[in-house]
Amino acid sequence: MKVLHNQINNEILRQEAAANTEERTTISFYKYFSIENPQEFRDELYKKFVELGVFGRVYIAHEGINAQISLPSKNLETFKTMLYSFTPEFDGLRLNIAIEEAKNSFFVLRMKVRKKIVADGIDDPSFDASQTGAYLKANQVNEMMEREDTIFVDMRNHYEYEIGHFENALEVPSDTFKEQLPMALDMLKDEKDKNIVMYCTGGIRCEKATAYMKHNGFENVYHVEGGIIEYARQAQKQELPVKFIGKNFVFDERMGERITDDVIAHCHQCDEVCDMHTNCANPLCNMLFIQCENCKKENQGCCSEECIRISKLDKEEQKELARVQGQGKMFFNKARAGKLNVG
Repeated sequence: MKVLHNQINNEILRQEAAANTEERTTISFYKYFSIENPQEFRDELYKKFVELGVFGRVYIAHEGINAQISLPSKNLETFKTMLYSFTPEFDGLRLNIAIEEAKNSFFVLRMKVRKKIVADGIDDPSFDASQTGAYLKANQVNEMMEREDTIFVDMRNHYEYEIGHFENALEVPSDTFKEQLPMALDMLKDEKDKNIVMYCTGGIRCEKATAYMKHNGFENVYHVEGGIIEYARQAQKQELPVKFIGKNFVFDERMGERITDDVIAHCHQCDEVCDMHTNCANPLCNMLFIQCENCKKENQGCCSEECIRISKLDKEEQKELARVQGQGKMFFNKARAGKLNVG
């Protein structure tokens, strides 16, 4: 039986991807629809993706698919033909193509079956994710921003909002979408007479969020079609004023693509203007935070003195520490924690 997952060491794959000069296109897409057998669906799609040299991260569940991928640009049209014909639900599916060209956004294909394509914490059996708010195209987004009876709501995590967001958008400060849904409901409970416009990176979170708001009695609910990625693409193509300020966080090796030249965030260690995210060089910490080049050099890519110490240990010592204390992925929240002090 053919093995339907990667078996090559990640570091080798990273090196191979870095050495490959082939032009690649980065794409994201999603679709809420019923999949009767997610594992079977996953295995068949995995084989098709491998044939076309696709890398990326794909989640499949009974409720649909969520994908962030890259593929050789020469295979793009073949990929579209394959995808649109794979299942009727994919016919004409919108593909969000990255604003910035990036050869190394992914280096391996990971396709997983999950309970949900977006963890939402919703356990109400009467909730219908298909009952979403109305789509807004880029020109409509700009028009809505001029209205006093409209509230824009950012349905991304705090670390995404910090480096870029729509002008005057409401932040729902959380680490997870699951936490955000009830928070947004509470924050907007007295605004049911307003137009609520929700947005996220590529559309998948805000689409479900609008359905959740409607499920809880909100009527005038909208979401930005294709999220920030598609909005920026439409605005640039149509030469519209771009109302998103700064950088759009993306969940791949790039960690962001610039929409405007504005840098609205600050280094979490020295407070200098900066919007470059990094993961702590201590593999046992791996905390995501903003670090400028000077702090990166001075602190050896780490978030604390302790992490500098651990990052210098040999791999066996690190493995033993990981066995004792475990490994994690944290997200630094400057609003709650102030500043990372090192030294």
